[in-house]
Amino acid sequence: MRRERSTPRPDWRAKIESQGLVFGSPARYGDGGSRPYWDESVHYAFDMDEVLSLEADVELLHSMCLEAVDNIVLTERYRAFGIPEWTWPHIAESWKRRDPHVYGRFDLRYDGSGPARLLEYNADTPTSLLEAAVVQWYWKTEVYPDDDQWNSLHERLVERWGEVAALLPSNEVHFTWSSADPTGEDHLTTAYLQETAAEAGLDTVGLAIEDIGWDSALNRFVDLAESPMATVNKLYPWEWVVAEDFGTRVVESQPRTLWVEPLWKMLLSNKAILAVLWEMYPGHPNLLPAFLDEPGLLTEYVRKPKLGREGSNVQIVATGYETQTGGVYGAEGYVYQAFDPLPEFDGYRPALGAWIVGDGAAGLGIRETSGLVTDDGAAFVPHRIPQ
Repeated sequence: MRRERSTPRPDWRAKIESQGLVFGSPARYGDGGSRPYWDESVHYAFDMDEVLSLEADVELLHSMCLEAVDNIVLTERYRAFGIPEWTWPHIAESWKRRDPHVYGRFDLRYDGSGPARLLEYNADTPTSLLEAAVVQWYWKTEVYPDDDQWNSLHERLVERWGEVAALLPSNEVHFTWSSADPTGEDHLTTAYLQETAAEAGLDTVGLAIEDIGWDSALNRFVDLAESPMATVNKLYPWEWVVAEDFGTRVVESQPRTLWVEPLWKMLLSNKAILAVLWEMYPGHPNLLPAFLDEPGLLTEYVRKPKLGREGSNVQIVATGYETQTGGVYGAEGYVYQAFDPLPEFDGYRPALGAWIVGDGAAGLGIRETSGLVTDDGAAFVPHRIPQ
């Protein structure tokens, strides 16, 4: 694994916009100046054996996470996750029904010299999908046509929608995003997912989640055309859904209306899963020691809110690395994970976003930052596998 420089294509901005990458919010350089969110002036190169090792790590981590959900449901250990008690039986029912899942993203620490270590699992509302699946593939094809890339995301998503189609109440899927997102990233990600589902042969409808209606006479969700919504893909966190006025209807309407990602993923997208995994697999080479609500034996650690997002409310306690970020999370409790700083390349630290589609590893996206916490100031940089 190495960080390399290359000359950006003269018309790179027009090209990525034509591929759909149009949302705004720049990243930041180490000096605080604005950096393009998509930055092709640098990229990471991997040997094929590294990629094969990462693929194996990701699929193993995913299988461990499914075992953890099974264990949590069996032992009814929901309280540790800081989620409302009224949702617990519905989560169990969703898991026992095996409500279908489509995709997720593992955030990993990896430096090329040892196994990948799990930082968190974005199992419910992962973004940076279009960048990983499409934009970096076209970059690689144009700039390094003879090289390879860990990237079968588009094909695997189309295939996965085809697999789950038979498990859905109907052939129509509504794809929703929140119009409250000022960047447009959620809408972009949802539109791309909708494209992959349509390519798989599903009938798709797009609308903002705020435009979902409720037909009280027929006791069902409806779209703007008053048509029933049998399957809804949402890019809206489950913990937000269950806190909203309509959250009870969303949860209790299942499985008449199926929601993708499913309710049981509420456990995997919660950072409490890190501590549960460490309890189940102590000393595992792909895990970092993690504990619920207290540091345990850790003297250097990262304190993460169980439901935190975009690096908010993270505290690092380690000699010479003390850091704390602001935000609105933490009332739900914290997880304490052993501090293992991201590797540094030319003053920047990459976090590997390894994608899972269905139950198989499907690709890689990299975000890098000059700081210790990968937040909304991180840039997306492409990768390649030299031939």
